[in-house]
Amino acid sequence: MAKILLVEDNEMNRDMLSRRLGRRGYDVAIAVDGEQGVAMARSEAPALILMDMSLPGLDGWEATRQIKATPETRGIPVIALTAHAMSGDREKAIAAGCDDFDTKPVDLARLIEKIEALLGRAAGA
Repeated sequence: MAKILLVEDNEMNRDMLSRRLGRRGYDVAIAVDGEQGVAMARSEAPALILMDMSLPGLDGWEATRQIKATPETRGIPVIALTAHAMSGDREKAIAAGCDDFDTKPVDLARLIEKIEALLGRAAGA
């Protein structure tokens, strides 16, 4: 199945999401900060990226901008994940280059639907 790059600094969130996605058959690569996420987007060539927006150092907003500004990673769908679901955050995520947006705590069924919709769209492109 598809490789997903999970960019998440919180160990509990990383562990929970990677195990649950792995049980669904996804190959999960993990980055713990924005810099590593940008580097791994290039080296791992994932089918999709789950990007925590509140990362130390290079935050998810800027990491996504860098991924979308680079020709070899521009086409990788990115789903923004944030616990700070404020009015306007979805628009801010889309403006940064994210393809979709979801809130934490993660509703796995809803997130899987979004992942499958984006992977289906990417496969059909």
